[in-house]
Formats: sequence, C-alpha cells, structure tokens
Amino acid sequence: MGDSQTWTAAPSAAEHARSVLAASWSCAVTAEGGREEFVGAHTVAEDGRVTLDVPEDSTLVAAAICAPRGEPSAVLEFADVAPVPLRSRIRARLWIAGWFVPVDGRLEFTTTRVVLRRPSGAVVVDLDEFAAAAPDPLATAEARLLTHLADCHPDAVERLTRLVDADSLHGAVRVQPLAVDRHGLTLRIERARAHGDVRLPFHAPADDVARLTERMHVLLAQASAASCPRALQRQRTDRDG
Repeated sequence: MGDSQTWTAAPSAAEHARSVLAASWSCAVTAEGGREEFVGAHTVAEDGRVTLDVPEDSTLVAAAICAPRGEPSAVLEFADVAPVPLRSRIRARLWIAGWFVPVDGRLEFTTTRVVLRRPSGAVVVDLDEFAAAAPDPLATAEARLLTHLADCHPDAVERLTRLVDADSLHGAVRVQPLAVDRHGLTLRIERARAHGDVRLPFHAPADDVARLTERMHVLLAQASAASCPRALQRQRTDRDG
C-alpha cells in the first residue's frame, strides 16, 4: 500500500491479544492450588503457546500434575498497562484458559479459550486466529517509544491535539500518549473527573521504528497546518493567568 493512500485499519482482536502477550513481562496464574504471580517466567512460541518456568516447590506444579489431563484447569492473566503515568493505566486484560503439562522441568500450556477485554468490551478470540496472528511489530518497543514522546516531546503531544475535534478537548486538563501500534497513535485526554481516548490513524502502516518516525512526522506536519483548538487556547490562558 502506497503512502498516498488512506490507512485507517486497527489491530484485530487476535493481533491485539498476541501483542499483549508479547509485551507482558509478568502473568498471574489461577489454578486449583490458588493464585500465583510470576515475573519474567513465561516464554511465548510463534503460535502463541505459553511455557512457564516455575520453582519446583510452586503449588502450580502440584496442581498441574494432579489435574485431569485434557480438562481446563488453569487461567493465565496478562495485563496491558500503559507505560506513561496517567489515569486508568490498564488498557486491556488477556485471559487464556487451558491446562498445563509438565515437560522437562517446565510447564507447557495447552490453550482452550482466549478472552480479550478492552474498554469497548470483552471478546472471545478464535483459537486458530490467535495462533496465526503475529504481534504488532512495535509491541515490544512501545513502552520506550511512548515514554520518550511524553518525557522529551510534550510540545509535540500538544501540537497533535490540533488534529483532535474541539468537542473532544472540552474541559481537558492534560493530554498524554496512551498507545501506539503500526496503524496509529492513541491520545488520552484527561478532564477533572473523566477521561477519553482519541485515535490518530497513520496514512500507511508503520512496520518498524523507522517507518513510525516518518508517520509521526506526517502527523506533526498536518497538526502544524491546523489551527490550535479553542479549548486548549482557553486552557493555556487559564494556566498562564
């Protein structure tokens, strides 16, 4: 797809789920033995299969050995947390149900159900689509990219608000970058007692950081050519006064 065409796609539920899985460093496991939190203990295969490396004395090992083979007996939970400090940082939650099989001192997970909960609601992800989907190419770099944008380029974030409908900025007290993927950038607009999110789509997909840089420059150029929203003009005047 050429850069001259309009690109408004968003990640599918399967792609979003695989991105959450790829970027997560920790997971919670609920089984008959209780609930345990693991940090840096899971690995993910190309088809989305999860393997856990847990201590031998973990109650999860005993639960896996004693559980009926082939019956769902555990749920893995992964949280998609915004890397930039803001209100309501949990962007999505991913639950994967199934059972563990002990293999060579590790626990391999067989998936029977995948559920992704986003602000728009929960969706059951098709298992074949989940296995075939690839994580967003920016998923593992997103935290670094967003924190750099928020910490080092707040002026650019404010300029991008010129691309947002003025009604969406009414009462805004702060705007921060919430998420970025190959399809676009999402801004979190915080008000005194509420917040909302606005997505700015790229004109073409950004499949690596170099392309992302170019896509951001295009958005900033479009923003520079737009007028400053009156809501932010009033906000700046009130703040300066």
